[in-house]
Amino acid sequence: MENGEVPEDANENCPGPLSESAGKSDSCQGCPNQEACATAPKGPDPDLVAIAERMATVKHKILILSGKGGVGKSTFSAQLSFALASLDFQVGLLDIDICGPSIPKMLGLEGQDIHQSNLGWSPIYVESNLGVMSVGFMLPNPDEAVIWRGPRKNGLIKQFLKDVHWGDLDFLVVDAPPGTSDEHISIVQFLQATGIDGAIIVTTPQQVSLIDVRKEVSFCKKVGVEVLGVVENMSGLSQPLTDFKFMKAGEHGEQVDVTKAVLDCMREKAPELLELVAFTEVFDSSAGGAAEMCREMGVPFLGKVPLDPQLCKAAEEGRSCFEGQSCRVSAPVLRGMIEKLLKVKEWNQDELQHAENGRV
Repeated sequence: MENGEVPEDANENCPGPLSESAGKSDSCQGCPNQEACATAPKGPDPDLVAIAERMATVKHKILILSGKGGVGKSTFSAQLSFALASLDFQVGLLDIDICGPSIPKMLGLEGQDIHQSNLGWSPIYVESNLGVMSVGFMLPNPDEAVIWRGPRKNGLIKQFLKDVHWGDLDFLVVDAPPGTSDEHISIVQFLQATGIDGAIIVTTPQQVSLIDVRKEVSFCKKVGVEVLGVVENMSGLSQPLTDFKFMKAGEHGEQVDVTKAVLDCMREKAPELLELVAFTEVFDSSAGGAAEMCREMGVPFLGKVPLDPQLCKAAEEGRSCFEGQSCRVSAPVLRGMIEKLLKVKEWNQDELQHAENGRV
């Protein structure tokens, strides 16, 4: 019950030990903490003051949310951070997906340990202007399951916010777990005093994903967080024709690779085909996808990111998709979204100048 946190053994619908009804409401009956809560001093959480002091050096805070897992939220968080850093912004990436921390892998930081100084916990740096913090750095074994109840998760999020020494940041990107659970309520509550610029919500085109994204939009509206935009990820498989493998069925039904023969034929008969990008829908978007949902719910639509195998490879290898030309299908789309966001939000002129002179 330290610092007003809800005890792990509290009853369901616990009002919280700092509430005026703590220990007195109907939901407190039979709780082992009832007497302690009823007699505990009430008042503001002192940790919120410490968080406000830490966040005073952070200009903009962006939450990355999703209704469902597996839609590419963490990939988007990682590539957004890489992109902002490449524009010479000072960027922090905070991973609060406590049970599924994939950010260390996607930033190429697996096996790194957190270090502590007299200023607090030090982020792990990918580059001099891109720092990362994740529970993944705290696990003795990457295969270790994090089996924590809500109060303990909330306690770690609070610790990340008040104890990590980010220094001066232009952007703090917060990669949240899917859904609308304890972690989301906590991050909004803890950052309320210092302000959250808004949330970017990531989805895939099909209705089974959009149903939950609607709930995410509703959550943002209820807690007063602006929806900066919705990203439709995996919006059709798209890659250069020359990146495909071509197969045919063998005599006994086995797959036979005929890629070389097909490409040689194209080079000889129709070389212009080698410049084409092939596209096919993977998920059903016949209902209009994320764009239609945004129109109905009155929130901005940032655009569509194709399912690009090269982008998936970049995420697996922990590198930026903006380096080199391998992600030539997805990188320009992501770049356009980020530039659009910077201009639409009119983040100060110095920052916009950074964007114009950047290297993305």
